[in-house]
Amino acid sequence: MPLSYLSAEAPFAILAMIASALLIFRPLFAWRRSLMNTGVFFLVCLAGDLTAGLLSGYLQPAAISWLREMSVFGEGLAVIRYLGLAFFNVLLPRVRVYISGILADILVIIGYIAWAFLRLNLAGVEFSHLFATSAVLTAVVAISMQDTLGNLLGGLALQMDNSLEIGDWIKMGDVSGRVSDIQWRYTAIVTRNGERVVIPNSHLMKNRYAVICNKRQDVPQQRRLIDFNVDLSVPPARVSTAVIHDIQTARIPNVSLTPAPQCLLMEFGDGYARYTLRYWLIDPGPDDVTDSDVRHHVLAALQREGIRLAVGDQTIHLVQENKAHREEVRTRELNRRVGAISRIDLFSRLSEAEQQDLARRLINAPFAKGDVLFRQGDIAHWLYIIASGEAEAWWTPPDGGPQRLIDTRGPGNIFGELGLMTGAPRRSTVVAITDVEAYRLDKDSLEHILRARPELAEGISVILEQRRSRFAALEQGHADGNNDQRNNVRSDASALGKKIREFFGL
Repeated sequence: MPLSYLSAEAPFAILAMIASALLIFRPLFAWRRSLMNTGVFFLVCLAGDLTAGLLSGYLQPAAISWLREMSVFGEGLAVIRYLGLAFFNVLLPRVRVYISGILADILVIIGYIAWAFLRLNLAGVEFSHLFATSAVLTAVVAISMQDTLGNLLGGLALQMDNSLEIGDWIKMGDVSGRVSDIQWRYTAIVTRNGERVVIPNSHLMKNRYAVICNKRQDVPQQRRLIDFNVDLSVPPARVSTAVIHDIQTARIPNVSLTPAPQCLLMEFGDGYARYTLRYWLIDPGPDDVTDSDVRHHVLAALQREGIRLAVGDQTIHLVQENKAHREEVRTRELNRRVGAISRIDLFSRLSEAEQQDLARRLINAPFAKGDVLFRQGDIAHWLYIIASGEAEAWWTPPDGGPQRLIDTRGPGNIFGELGLMTGAPRRSTVVAITDVEAYRLDKDSLEHILRARPELAEGISVILEQRRSRFAALEQGHADGNNDQRNNVRSDASALGKKIREFFGL
């Protein structure tokens, strides 16, 4: 029987090879060539073991013993490799336990060394002499292979602490790319130009590198910055709103909306304000292509709003601005102002020509979020017409109690009209809760309209009294009044109209 000619270890080796092969061949089918090579090596060693048994008695015992020991040693190496693959690459991943490839290789090598010492011990080798010789040899090898050992230990450290993994995007000096391979000696990255750059592991361990995109994130991302300049006369809220709205609503490939893009005012230059658009890439590979797409959208969004990119003052004096463009900008701004005025009931009685005349007298008055438009008790010199954004009115009781929210107004509303029309102090403090684009109207400009149309004072007085009554009711925490209170509103409106005429000298 053939098994009787084999060594005592051979049946166990055969069983281990068959069991591990059944585990690894399907999951590790991509490694089939390497696995087949190991299998062929095992069969060759098994044949050597069988040959030693068949030739026993025909050759010298020393030769038979040497052939059998070498065959058994080879069988053990093949078994250790199959068992290592089955344990580290199949069984552990099934229970969601993952270790680095280099660490698994080192553990398998330790298994090879342990098997070698075991066979040497069974062969009667004296280990004291072996260890003394190997210690000297190890010292010589360590000195002569410092760089190689540094690379090996560096690769092991990189995989054990998970500071760098295949698929990460890194930047080191002027080289950046995606990690494609981590070997014993080196780490390879593929740049955006398709170049494969090999970096020694010891170099990575000794120097600083940046992981610009971590593959362990749910969606690997990289933040990008795009700078552009806009004339100082354009309100920042208008620029930011136009750019962010376009980036968030447009379908731009490779642009992530989470985290949300930001448009920030970074600094002031010679005649311009510098803005930075921050957005996130989904795939860091086509970075320049995505930047180009985003710039196209930024430029288009600004042009739709009539906003041109700014250049330094030193070129403004050398180039005459197109008169047609300036007229177009003025017309667009005038229409914007008329549109804001026409939505306000206080000026709804004005004719179209009067609204345009009033629009020309408006002064641009933008406010950033958190700015105070005016404070309670201030002298009223003007009112504010809100074109975009929102503001809140807060009333402070005379006894110094906590402030109370009176009203919140947005586009198409005004603040400060009662004080401007009557000369009364401000009755509340108004704070911008968003960036607010507003227009300011002073007493002289309003007086010009009222002198041309004195009868408007009566209609305006009714509207103002309605707001004054509502304001008073809100201060007291009550609802709207009953019929008797409405009669009081009429009589008060008449008195208010008289006060307006006296204030403006009509």
